[in-house]
Amino acid sequence: MILITGGAWQGKSNFAIELASEKGKDGSKVAEGATHPFEAAFNSSVIHGFHEYIRRILEEGKSVDSFIDSIAEQNPEVIIISDELGCGIVPMDPKDRQWRETSGRASVRLAGISEEVYRLVCGIVSRIK
Repeated sequence: MILITGGAWQGKSNFAIELASEKGKDGSKVAEGATHPFEAAFNSSVIHGFHEYIRRILEEGKSVDSFIDSIAEQNPEVIIISDELGCGIVPMDPKDRQWRETSGRASVRLAGISEEVYRLVCGIVSRIK
């Protein structure tokens, strides 16, 4: 598993597709967290918008930890892209605060189980694990 994080619109998707190609994976097989079914995360080369999957999981009252466990078990070689949500203004809406906190905790967990972790800022890649 590989985790790529950073702010929105920093070049994470392009980097993930390049990395997938380098690793011999189909970079066009992407699960979109905002729109694709949860099951798509279990057989895609790249998960884009993992933080959006988390938003949907919270809205449906499901377990984020169970979702991460399922990905780790069924798709251990996946490249996961998740936006860093904790660097801005703290949202007033309690649900948005919960989403932000849960996304951060999920990223910590993903980073712990990932073989590689990258952070992108302004298109510049930094390997942090």
